[in-house]
Amino acid sequence: MKKSHPVRRAVLAGAATVSGIVLLLSLKPASDPGAASAAGGAAPPAAAEAPQGGRGAGTGTVTGDAADTQYGPVQVRLTVSGGKVTAAEVVQAPKGGQSDQVTADAVPKLNQAAVTAGTADIDAVSGATYTSAGYKQSLQSALDKAAAAGSADETGAGGAGGAAEAGGAGQGTQVLTGDVTQTQYGPVQVRVTVSGGKITNAETLQSPKGGRSDQVTADAVPKLNQAAVTAGTADIDAVSGATYTSAGYKQSLQSALDKAGG
Repeated sequence: MKKSHPVRRAVLAGAATVSGIVLLLSLKPASDPGAASAAGGAAPPAAAEAPQGGRGAGTGTVTGDAADTQYGPVQVRLTVSGGKVTAAEVVQAPKGGQSDQVTADAVPKLNQAAVTAGTADIDAVSGATYTSAGYKQSLQSALDKAAAAGSADETGAGGAGGAAEAGGAGQGTQVLTGDVTQTQYGPVQVRVTVSGGKITNAETLQSPKGGRSDQVTADAVPKLNQAAVTAGTADIDAVSGATYTSAGYKQSLQSALDKAGG
C-alpha cells in the first residue's frame, strides 16, 4: 500500500493540470480584440461623426409683430436665407419731434446689429433705449416666425423643392450694395436682397443727416425701400419733399441692380 501512494499522487496531479488547461482555454475568447472594443473601445469613425443639419434653409421675408413703446410702435422685417438673417429693416418706428432724429440715428445701427448677430441679443443704441427695446421685441417675434416657417419647409421638403432648385440661373439669393451717391444734402447708399430674380428687401445704408434732413430721411427712406421692393426696379417715384434723397436713392439702387446682372 505504501508503494501505491506516489502513483496515486501523480495521477491526481496530472488530472489537476489538465483541468487547469481546459479552464484557461475556455477563458481565451474574453481577450479577443473585438470583445474589448465592444466593451468600451473607440467607436467606429462613422458613428463618431454627428450628422449636421439646420433649420430654415429656405429664403423669405418675415415681419415681426409691432412692439408698442412710450414713443410709438416699432416693427421689424427680416430677410432670411439659408437659415441666416441677410437683411433687416424697420417697417414702423417712432416719429415726430426728437423721435425723428433718434430714429434716423438708431435704426441703421440696429439693423446692422441684427444682421451681424443673427439673433435678438443685440445691444441697445445709446440715446434710443425705448426704440431699441421695441426693436429687439419685434425682431425676436420675426425670428420666431422664421424658425417656425423653416421647420414647416423641412417637413414638406421633397420633390417640389428639388424642382424649384432646378429652375435655372437667377434663382439664388444675393445681397447687393449699390454705389454711394452724393447729393446736395449728403450721401445715399442702398442695399438690396435679390432672390429668384426679384427684390425681396431694400434698405438704406447711408442717407442725409442733420437738421431738417433727419426728418426728411425718417419719412422718405421707408417709402423708398417699399417702392423698390414693389417695383422690382429703380423706376420708382420720388417722395414728395425729398427730391434729392429720392434721386440719390434711385441712382444707388440702379447700381445695385446692375451688379445683380439685370
